[in-house]
Amino acid sequence: MPPSFRRRLLLQAGVAAGAISAISLPTRAFADDEYDVLRARWTELNTGGAIDTTDPAYADALGKLTAQAQQYTSTMITTADRTALWPDLPLSPTSGNFSISYTRLKTIALAGATTQSADWADELSGALDFLNANAYNETLKETGNWWFWEIGAPRALLDTCILAYDALEAAQLTAYLKAVDHFVPDPNRRTNSPTLRETGANRVDKALITALRGIVGKSADKLAAARDALSDVAESGKNSVFTYVTSGDGFYRDGSFIQHGNLAYIGTYGNVALGGVANLTALLGGSTWEIADPNRAVLLDAVEASFAPFMTDGLMMDCVSGRAISREAAGDHRNGHATTSTVLLLASGVAEPYASRFKAVAKGWITRDRLNDYLPGASIPEISRAKALLANTAVKAAPAIPRHFQFYNQDRVVHRRPGWTFAIAMSSKRMARYEWGNGENLRGWYVGDGMTYLYTDDQSQYYDAYWPTVDAQRLPGTTVSTQPRQPGGTGAGTGTVAAYADWVGGASYKDLAGAVGMHLINYDKTLQARKSWFCLRDSVVALGAGITGTDGYPVETIVENRNLHEDGAAALLVNGRAATGTYDDPRWVHLDGVAGYVFPTGGRLRTEREDRTGSWSEINIGNDTAGSTTPHTRRYAKLVLEHGTTTGEYAYILLPKASSRQTAERAHDPGLSILANTANVQAIRSHTDGLTLINFWVAGQVAEVTSDGPASVVIGKDGRTTTVAVSDPSRTVQTLRLTIKKPIRSVVTMDDSVTVVETGRQLVLDIAVGGTNGKTHTASFH
Repeated sequence: MPPSFRRRLLLQAGVAAGAISAISLPTRAFADDEYDVLRARWTELNTGGAIDTTDPAYADALGKLTAQAQQYTSTMITTADRTALWPDLPLSPTSGNFSISYTRLKTIALAGATTQSADWADELSGALDFLNANAYNETLKETGNWWFWEIGAPRALLDTCILAYDALEAAQLTAYLKAVDHFVPDPNRRTNSPTLRETGANRVDKALITALRGIVGKSADKLAAARDALSDVAESGKNSVFTYVTSGDGFYRDGSFIQHGNLAYIGTYGNVALGGVANLTALLGGSTWEIADPNRAVLLDAVEASFAPFMTDGLMMDCVSGRAISREAAGDHRNGHATTSTVLLLASGVAEPYASRFKAVAKGWITRDRLNDYLPGASIPEISRAKALLANTAVKAAPAIPRHFQFYNQDRVVHRRPGWTFAIAMSSKRMARYEWGNGENLRGWYVGDGMTYLYTDDQSQYYDAYWPTVDAQRLPGTTVSTQPRQPGGTGAGTGTVAAYADWVGGASYKDLAGAVGMHLINYDKTLQARKSWFCLRDSVVALGAGITGTDGYPVETIVENRNLHEDGAAALLVNGRAATGTYDDPRWVHLDGVAGYVFPTGGRLRTEREDRTGSWSEINIGNDTAGSTTPHTRRYAKLVLEHGTTTGEYAYILLPKASSRQTAERAHDPGLSILANTANVQAIRSHTDGLTLINFWVAGQVAEVTSDGPASVVIGKDGRTTTVAVSDPSRTVQTLRLTIKKPIRSVVTMDDSVTVVETGRQLVLDIAVGGTNGKTHTASFH
């Protein structure tokens, strides 16, 4: 009979229970057996330590955890002839049900450790033995999805071993560790493809698994290997998570984060990487295996450089969450909560100035979340940290500071203004359109083709059954052929879908405004367009030109496709009257509570208000992520510019949160001029902002500005100072010459990459853009 199933409090090891912040002190204060202390520490990190179970703040979380564990134990098959642990998780060579079974056992173990209950000890012990004998042991080979064998199952198994340590015999632990060693022998490598070196989030996952294996098996070598894997000591830091990368997976200096080689993924894989390092920092801090890489700041700086730009009032934008947008159990709020929780955990174990900054940022995210769903969805340790933070009046919530972010290494743009945020998801030869596979994201066709996101007061816009109900062929911001598409990605394995264009990116002006462009070549090369977005103080100007389709289907540009939720009644006006259908050359449109839309060059506009029904199972049938078949109906307001089957162009001005009166006024006086809208150059001059914004698709001239190659340019005047911001989004030029026919007297400041060729009656600059990957280069003059 196994010993009693109980949790050893950290008090046994001389560390105060509940004092999570104490675990990262640089001094070593361990008992003779560090492994026992680390095991107790990991238990506390998962359970929250010595909490007051009568505190109402924990009641709901405790109730949910206990109820879930009771459900799993009550439905577990316990007969001697069982072939699976649960009826809905039959074991088979190709499914990941064995891994999901381990996850359920972890839930049972967590409930027991949290409540210090031994009620489920026997069932848990027997279930672990069953899986070891029948589904996960050193005699088996990997089948199906490698992730279940090398990350999902071993992580859940080791968590369970630690949480239920006192319920297991030494022989059981030895058997389980043999399986882990078989499938995760080296955290640096993919076991089923030994020549593949792990990168990014997968490397962090395996480092954490190896550390937990070292704790359970009391192996100093395994703990050292876990620590060293983060820094990739084995290959002199080549795949270190603490080093900026210039290609492939990892963190970039511009704040980009790439996973799977060519996809922006800070919202999910980035969360995994940051969370894993946060846990390892908390777990190993002050121990023999403390993480001491001198480049740790790379990851710590990523909180504000890589994560915060995509966090909007507590939610994580879907444009950096890849195929996870199709997961019913995920969503922008839950992904944002994961980031918040990780940042709070990091704050408890890092030095200043990071600790204070992280607490302020996290407090801002929690307090600006008007759905108020962070605490109700948090785990017990997360609640404990959040309660302490919210009660600490010395920590002031960091505001959402207006800023324009141009992530040139991942083809993403965020334009944050007071009260609203606008984001653009693009793709190029360098960045994929989207990812699908393993039954996920079956209708991801256009999420990387210039989809735009508008975040206003409606914090559930993309969270409220958006992805299963939206018209996936008509996403806002995109220009598309109306040829019907079919779902894909149902097979085994995941893959990213390539894009074909060079010219994708833009130029950022003082981090306040920006020119953005995308040469669109659609998935089957039957449609092309030059698309620009000029991001200003109170608006975004969208231009499209060179729109040509060859598949015989009409082409459309989707100005808006807004989720009005169930029975939404927001007024939709065209030229001040209720929208009734299709219009030739409308002047303006207003969608109440959302935005105004001005059409300075007219066009043929179709307006729709439609109820759409769909289920999450239509876009995700993954083994462990499949959506439910429950139908959801949501109402949408759609604005579509129809271009026909030949050629087309468009221009519209988005005015987020503008009233109908303000929209009508801007239609009368837009405060800007369109200087050019052709397949060679697109440009505007904002009289209100004092900016000229230009995208040269090829060498050319517009107004007083000439470029001898492809370029994105923003020119602004502030008093006596003129500032020029330039980039080469095409990455095809070495040196770009820019001529501005404007009197210039002297240089104020300029980047090292900028050379002044001529001043006086005109300004001539040579900008060394080669090898800078679309980065913005800036110079200022009097």
